[in-house]
Amino acid sequence: MENFWPALGLTVFAGMTTGIGSAIAFFAKTTNYRFLSISTGFSAGVMLYVSFVEILLKGGESLARAYGEYWGQWMNVGAFFSGILLIGLIDTFIPEAENPHEIHKKEETALSDDASAMQTVGHASDRKLLRMGLFTALAIGIHNFPEGLATFLAALEDPGLGVAIAVAIALHNIPEGISVSVPIYYATGNRKRAFFYSVMSGLSEPVGALIAFMLIRRFTAGGSGVVPPEVMGILFAGVAGIMVYISLDELLPTSRAYGKGHDSLVGLISGMAVMAVSLLLMM
Repeated sequence: MENFWPALGLTVFAGMTTGIGSAIAFFAKTTNYRFLSISTGFSAGVMLYVSFVEILLKGGESLARAYGEYWGQWMNVGAFFSGILLIGLIDTFIPEAENPHEIHKKEETALSDDASAMQTVGHASDRKLLRMGLFTALAIGIHNFPEGLATFLAALEDPGLGVAIAVAIALHNIPEGISVSVPIYYATGNRKRAFFYSVMSGLSEPVGALIAFMLIRRFTAGGSGVVPPEVMGILFAGVAGIMVYISLDELLPTSRAYGKGHDSLVGLISGMAVMAVSLLLMM
């Protein structure tokens, strides 16, 4: 537990970047979609590389020590696909319009400084926009629970690895912050309210991580207060599955939708390369 506070700090940092997305939407004259494309591709590269090269292997090693090489690897694979199933089920129960894993048109996340833009929305659609923004905040909040646990567990085990994952998740939280704040701002005309809900959706990341970790400790650690290695192994494999799903279902399609040419591929390969070099330097 010596890394508890650094792990929590990194998780808070990753979650709070939804506020950065909200600020970009409010204060930038135009949204830089090429930056969003490259950054989300970069985030996907980091998360895919670290999931397969580091986190899944760590899970397999812990489970192999506890249950033997054969059954340990079977459990590792099972936990990996269980993580994918978990985040997939969460996706299934969230309406498509509010689901952060569904691609939205550029116009849905664009914010104009022209006062007439607010007038064209019309009062009749204000409630619909507000509902969309609030449900998007709720949907992102639900999705951020497993993402927060991923950051927290990685940082708890290895602070260097936790930094890399926190940066990757932080980058992909920026466009999520935009998607929450824009419809709420259009519906209410209140920047502070839109910013508040954007930040609250990100706050679920550290809150969810803490709740999940405390429950895990409560039911698996016993009197020692230390989570058994085999439980950590299952959690790591599950987290790897969650991160792979998010990368393939959300980040890469979003990167392709907002980018031009090979922007998403440049971001993807760059993210993998940075993650690979980071892991080598930490050896």
